[in-house]
Amino acid sequence: MAPVFVRDGERVVEPVEAMPGVNRYSVDTVSDYVGRLVDEGVRSVLLFGIPGSKDESGSEAYSSHGVVSRAIEELKSHFHSLVVAADVCLCEYTSQGHCGVLDGGGVSNEMTLPLLAKAALQYARAGADIVCPSAMMDGQVRAIRKALDGSSYEERLVMGYSAKYASSFYGPFREAAGSAPAFGDRKGYQMSPANSREAMREIDSDVREGADIVMVKPALAYLDVLSKARERYDLPLAAYSVSGEYSMIKAAAAKGWLDERGAAMEVATSIRRAGADIIITYFAEQLAVWLREGR
Repeated sequence: MAPVFVRDGERVVEPVEAMPGVNRYSVDTVSDYVGRLVDEGVRSVLLFGIPGSKDESGSEAYSSHGVVSRAIEELKSHFHSLVVAADVCLCEYTSQGHCGVLDGGGVSNEMTLPLLAKAALQYARAGADIVCPSAMMDGQVRAIRKALDGSSYEERLVMGYSAKYASSFYGPFREAAGSAPAFGDRKGYQMSPANSREAMREIDSDVREGADIVMVKPALAYLDVLSKARERYDLPLAAYSVSGEYSMIKAAAAKGWLDERGAAMEVATSIRRAGADIIITYFAEQLAVWLREGR
């Protein structure tokens, strides 16, 4: 599954400096890129939006004219068999850069849940096959599942960012998505890297709330958590090989310190070996080419 950044504007293909080979695309250019992915054998994408404007409630996330909704419609009109997933969070859309709305200086779980459900429902209306709540708000999967089922979208899947850690490997993504918090950090609602037992509780919670797919994020530094989840759960299991994992391989390869193809393949193999059914990776296009060449 290839992450894809979509931004407002026209005729935009904008490189992400911290992620060589990764671009932000406007809605009118994203089909060209995704068409290339499809041609190489990539069968699914995960969309992230960069809006033209932000506000305190992240309203562009759930607007029918929002960039992700328009991108979903565009991709579904061109690629009928492509699985389109949409990230459901407010961090790219709020003026303060947190994953939810603020109340008294802190993120309000209860005020955020209806907005996440509203965004997921809007993406389902636009044609998304999978909605992916990543805000780490308690009860987010339940709120989204209820909203989908109540609006006749029972067949749409929910992929929970169930075990999402407060990681140092997210930096390049935050540059790409413009989602760095304006103050503080996200340790209050993302998990401590030292704790693996909490991850199982978080996954348990998402399963009870109706998640169809569960995720461990990041992947490489949390292969033990991924393996534990594989032993414990029968649901499809995703692992997100995040931006920092991609960029450190790219940077070392640019210096001639390691072989990019070999390292990327080895990392992907380790994630698969640990039990992932779905690997979300910025190397998706290259991996598809390399795997085909290797046959």
